[in-house]
Amino acid sequence: MSTYAIGDVQGCYDQLEQLLEQIQFDPTKDRLWFVGDLVNRGPKSLQVLRFVRALGDRAITVLGNHDLHLIAAWRQRKRHHHASDTLQPVLDAHDGDELCDWLRQQPLLHHDSNLDWLMVHAGLPPQWDIATAKQLASEVEKALRGDDFIPFLENMYGNQPVHWSEHLHGWERLRFAVNCFTRLRFCYSSGAIDLGHKSMPDNEHTDLLPWFTHPTRHSTEQRIVFGHWSTLGYYRGHNVCAIDTGCLWGGSLTALRLEDTQVYHLNCPTTRVPGD
Repeated sequence: MSTYAIGDVQGCYDQLEQLLEQIQFDPTKDRLWFVGDLVNRGPKSLQVLRFVRALGDRAITVLGNHDLHLIAAWRQRKRHHHASDTLQPVLDAHDGDELCDWLRQQPLLHHDSNLDWLMVHAGLPPQWDIATAKQLASEVEKALRGDDFIPFLENMYGNQPVHWSEHLHGWERLRFAVNCFTRLRFCYSSGAIDLGHKSMPDNEHTDLLPWFTHPTRHSTEQRIVFGHWSTLGYYRGHNVCAIDTGCLWGGSLTALRLEDTQVYHLNCPTTRVPGD
């Protein structure tokens, strides 16, 4: 039995099928971990959702920012419509409601102590240890999975606050957590999170650090696999592994076998041009 973590699919169903053929995925014994952003911008989000859901307990997916965007668009279509979205087939499908309701039941964080791997879509701020991350994920999941989840959708958007405090409460606390789990790339040396920069790490912004390199990061003892950062590409170091390799943009779709860290890449055709 093998466990494969799969990078951001974003509706690229055909490429996902090809990658699973390449790794000889056997649904009767193997498991898949998806690092989030199953949907949007690619052409076949509906097929991806149906496939992952049908795998049942053979697959685990954490929520990414595009997955949360789909849930918001499902319930508030006019408010959350973007010209670059390719979500309409999901919203119009006969099983669209079931798929979106299934999606909102998925976690923000997954930890397997036997494999010694933790999975999130984007990252963890330096102040959080693993226990704190699990607690915050649980709080967000409770708000999203409840019957009255519309207020959560109405309050989860925004870039503030940027500083973590144990005294944060209410929507500010949940919004900070959502932003870390689904949008984080950089932190300042002060520990404040930055949500504006999406490029590769460089020498121009000397006060900006990739979240996983922050010198006071409290989660360094835990191996973490994540996606979200296509401009970073495949990266291993600092006890993390980044596996969003930009399939959508003509890069590759990546699978990481967690038992032995064997990596597989499938070269992908360009589906979307950045900025389009």
